[in-house]
Amino acid sequence: MSNLADMATPTADPVDALIKSIRIPPRPSLLADMQRELAADDPSPDAIGRIVARDVGMSGALLKLANSSFYGGKRKAKSIEQAILFLGINQVASLMTGLLARQAIATDNAALANFWDISGRRAQAMVYLSRRLRIGEPDVAHTFGLFCDTGVPLLMDRFPGYADTFAAAAEDTERPFTALEDERHSTNHAAIGCLLARNWGLSSDVSWAILHHQDYSVFDDGATGDGVRSLIALSLLAECAIQKYQGLVESVEWNKGGDRACAYLGLSAEETDDLLDELHDSFHNDH
Repeated sequence: MSNLADMATPTADPVDALIKSIRIPPRPSLLADMQRELAADDPSPDAIGRIVARDVGMSGALLKLANSSFYGGKRKAKSIEQAILFLGINQVASLMTGLLARQAIATDNAALANFWDISGRRAQAMVYLSRRLRIGEPDVAHTFGLFCDTGVPLLMDRFPGYADTFAAAAEDTERPFTALEDERHSTNHAAIGCLLARNWGLSSDVSWAILHHQDYSVFDDGATGDGVRSLIALSLLAECAIQKYQGLVESVEWNKGGDRACAYLGLSAEETDDLLDELHDSFHNDH
């Protein structure tokens, strides 16, 4: 897999030039302002509310999302202030980050028709699993779930033949998903997604989890942080649940890394089946 260190070396100049030719959307100013407030010693919900309210379209979309069956519960927020009160500033910031990503990353290609639907479902599944298993922070899990495949539309925009590469890689039952991408395009969606996450100021765990999210050797790598490995393990569970929800008999990625993910999380086969059933039910309830 290509990694950021390789990209930085003098011998990687051709790859570096290639990376620079891929359009990475700049971090939205709204996101930068929100992250600046969140980094303060005592972040102000009122300040977050004012930042969100600067974009009327984003405010309306955020309220709709906050009041969905998955996030809203029984209470319905009638204003951004109420959404922040009900959900907390971190979850609101995570939802806003996702909305800004949808706005910034074009997915008008026919092959990407369901990209954000699947990304959104993955993010919801990640939040559910984070809460259910009490692993990590739900808002971090949500952000990772939305962003882990954002390199795909960027590469599809850059390479006319990338859709064929993506389809072929998705059917490769042996090699890492990124192997064929690297062979044909000298980079892969995980590396590009990681660059986007870094440029947008997302957390280090999210950035590195994106880079390695289809490299299941990380589960045996003690040098990789628990936060990163947990995100990757939870994403495999989410991926498997989504595949089943879509009526597919099996998940290629689950077959590659599912056992290692469950071992890392300490889940038995029965516990895993129960979780997948719960996720399946939650998808139906949110439909």
